[in-house]
Amino acid sequence: MSTVERTNIFGSAPVVAAPTGASGQALIQRESQEIQARMLVARNFPRDAVRSMDRILNAFARPTLCEDATYEFSRGGQSVNGLSIRAAEVLAQNWGNISCGVAELTRANGQSECLSYATDLETGFHDEKRFFVRHWRDTKKGGHPVTDERDIYEVIANMGARRKRACILAVIPSDVQEQAEKQIAETLKAKVQITPDLIKALIEKFNDFAVTQEMIEKRIQRRIDAILPAQVLTLRRIYNSLKDGMSEVSAWFELGPVVAEVPSTQPSDTTTATDHIKEQVRSRVQKPASTPAPESTVEREPGSDDE
Repeated sequence: MSTVERTNIFGSAPVVAAPTGASGQALIQRESQEIQARMLVARNFPRDAVRSMDRILNAFARPTLCEDATYEFSRGGQSVNGLSIRAAEVLAQNWGNISCGVAELTRANGQSECLSYATDLETGFHDEKRFFVRHWRDTKKGGHPVTDERDIYEVIANMGARRKRACILAVIPSDVQEQAEKQIAETLKAKVQITPDLIKALIEKFNDFAVTQEMIEKRIQRRIDAILPAQVLTLRRIYNSLKDGMSEVSAWFELGPVVAEVPSTQPSDTTTATDHIKEQVRSRVQKPASTPAPESTVEREPGSDDE
């Protein structure tokens, strides 16, 4: 009974991709033996949940790792936070006895059929997602097909990362994920110190997605140099979401001009839109008082002074 379980959990992935004939049968047998061996080792040496949790918390105590560990995207008008693919991989590494990855099954007609999977080798719980990847790359100047083997690999890896993340998080217990998110938040809060270098780096990162400083200020409703630590964390999650392709710029920032149009003849750069509006109001109030001047001059010509 145990042999049947070990064979059926995860052996279907290489079977679909394997060639036919004697070499194909040999490949199937080898893959099956490797899977059974990994599962046997995992069950003979099960994870220590306490030690695994300690390793996860220690890993997410590193600020550089935490900066890319979470993302944020908009769904139904609400913000949704979650662990990124990098965080999911760290969870799998430290939780232990997890097998995961992305495999290309078949390739034909300019697209590949792929498989993302994750398996708990101790319990046999398995999650997988099959999907198709078109050999195509979108750029700012328009898309184009990719034919180079390395480019195809990168396209598949990019498209498979989100599915792989979903499979890993389906295998690892939810309470472990919640503790990891709390540790990430605490680490980032302790690290965030608003400095000119941090603000400059934040602006430069968003420039990669054509997000300007004005667009950022419009979202946070304040000048960039007055940004709060919590807003820095939110912007980092948004950046990770854009980088991983979880959301689009239009979901977070107003596209186009975000600052009120002020004529170029304003006194200085420090003049605000409000000051400009006040000046227009004053000029409109004063304008009627100055216009009667020509009429009064005309009235004096008939000799009104003699009266």
